[in-house]
Amino acid sequence: MKEITAKNVETLLGKGDELNIIDVREVDEVATGKIPGAVNIPLGLVEFRMHELDKSKEYIMVCRSGGRSSRASQFLENHGFRVVNMTGGMLSWEGKMD
Repeated sequence: MKEITAKNVETLLGKGDELNIIDVREVDEVATGKIPGAVNIPLGLVEFRMHELDKSKEYIMVCRSGGRSSRASQFLENHGFRVVNMTGGMLSWEGKMD
């Protein structure tokens, strides 16, 4: 599984790169703040909403600490998606939040 640090994600966003970020935390967790542009798909719903994703794009998976996003990444990889897990999750995020 590919991984990226929160700092690297922040750098890419700062350069204006278009990133496809999926936040797999629960709705109440995301309400406290999320990475700008991230789409919230709680881990328990990933299986039922993966039809909304495009296999030609790469997705960065995010959660609170990196565990749930790792599970989501493995699941989506097994279904043919290109995914990267953000290590450390939102606990490591120091950038702007929505």
